Amino acid sequence: MAVRAIRGAVQVEGDERDLVLEATAELVAEVMRRNDLTTDDVISVLFTATPDLSSEFPALAARKIGFTDVPLMCATEIAVPHALPRVVRLMAHVETDRPRAELQHVYLRGAQALRLDIAQ
Repeated sequence: MAVRAIRGAVQVEGDERDLVLEATAELVAEVMRRNDLTTDDVISVLFTATPDLSSEFPALAARKIGFTDVPLMCATEIAVPHALPRVVRLMAHVETDRPRAELQHVYLRGAQALRLDIAQ
């Protein structure tokens, strides 16, 4: 069993609590589904949000969908002037037998533009 990191991001429609929670829950669920993971496989998740998203902690969305025992942390992305706005990113550290090349990184909504090379 190896420890691997899975990346993902989602662009949120606006800085409203429900929109942040909905988009983040969608992102987390899709990462889990595409990589055939359960919460027991997840070591930790680091969430970041662009500075224009401050209405809620993205980690709360993961808690609400069952990540009760997984260590979660939120941080703010650096404020790069030309960066895509309203983006929640995650990096999940997981235990998996899958080789790195088989992991699916998930970029949803407008965040697909961030990584056209790996967006599924």
